[in-house]
Amino acid sequence: MLTAFARAFRTPDLRKKLLFTLGIIVLYRVGTHIPIPGVDYKNVQTCIDVAKGQQGLFGLVNMFSGGALLQITVFALGIMPYITASIILQLLTVVIPRLEALKKEGQAGTTKITQYTRYLTVALAILQGTGLVATARSGALFSGCPVASSIVPDQSIFTTITMVICMTAGTAVVMWLGELITDRGIGNGMSILMFISIAATFPSALWAIKKQGTLAGGWIEFGTVILVGLVMVGLVVFVEQAQRRIPVQYAKRMIGRRSYGGTSTYIPLKVNQAGVIPVIFASSLLYIPALIAQFAGGNSGWKSWIQQNLTKGDHPIYITLYFLLIVFFAFFYVAISFNPEEVADNMKKYGGFIPGIRAGRPTAEYLSYVLNRITWPGSLYLGLIALVPTMALVGFGASQNFPFGGTSILIIVGVGLETVKQIESQLQQRNYEGFLR
Repeated sequence: MLTAFARAFRTPDLRKKLLFTLGIIVLYRVGTHIPIPGVDYKNVQTCIDVAKGQQGLFGLVNMFSGGALLQITVFALGIMPYITASIILQLLTVVIPRLEALKKEGQAGTTKITQYTRYLTVALAILQGTGLVATARSGALFSGCPVASSIVPDQSIFTTITMVICMTAGTAVVMWLGELITDRGIGNGMSILMFISIAATFPSALWAIKKQGTLAGGWIEFGTVILVGLVMVGLVVFVEQAQRRIPVQYAKRMIGRRSYGGTSTYIPLKVNQAGVIPVIFASSLLYIPALIAQFAGGNSGWKSWIQQNLTKGDHPIYITLYFLLIVFFAFFYVAISFNPEEVADNMKKYGGFIPGIRAGRPTAEYLSYVLNRITWPGSLYLGLIALVPTMALVGFGASQNFPFGGTSILIIVGVGLETVKQIESQLQQRNYEGFLR
């Protein structure tokens, strides 16, 4: 693998792409440490030291921003508004016929949907930026910090609008940087920025576990976490690469004097067809009741119940709901992202059939049957991976931001595999040996 990296850097065009991507990554990381106007940076750092990983509701968004959210920097919102906008438009494509028609138009339709995604990203950035500024002004961003209400000293309307504009502009810049990596870098720009944001939090989280440990100066806990992380990475790689290949045979057709078809191929159905999206959906949905309870006044019974049962990651009710929501969203997302009837119609149109299965409706029913069968182990696998931070919490007192948590490992392994494959394909085009031997 190191030899392949050396060959990639010896190739002029690949070297330019890799260096350009590294430059964008450095620029992105610099932006995550530049505070926005109107924020008392000293009080922010004091509250971060007091919190010590107890970030509660904002832990997931803070992870996707590379730790920039709680520091209230220019890139505080990170890539999260773009991810949310992409998921929303992907769900709306199934509901709105106009978007579905654009999706089928090819490159022109994809370009139009990408433009809609940009507009929605800016709108969501304004909404989320306003919510973050309001939370910071009220002191709820760091519950328990004595100077939390002094993070934003000047609470005038002008200062608030300036802060929201700065965070929205930062989100637009992050989106632009991701598209630059896609166009002029090694590709997959948004995913690479997400990868960097999550990986940037690993060293501090690992060192915090070492400092909190009691066995052999914390090195036993540190080594255990590293070992668990390696096992999880191996398991995730194994499952992410697993797929059910359904054979497809295309009949020969004579068009003029030429013969077309007569080839054999397959439909790859991944075990984890939904990816990390069910975990993000389940986490976001469970944050809503706790968020409502946090801003609700008084001491009503429902507020106390939510604070006792739905804000602690190691509570049995929270664990059960989290697991069930992941399984539900896994089936839900697979149902809207893969249409067996459409696949069966396309196969029938081009003369394709599954051996032993009649074309048309029987093919669609067979695909639905296979998809449901492989989605079950995929959804259970997602649920178990997502509960690893909770088991770490109970097992040896790790913080909520356990570095090898389900969401972070799924994203890092998925993006890493995709990036390695892209570089490998470019190496193989130049008759070089790739990464995956």
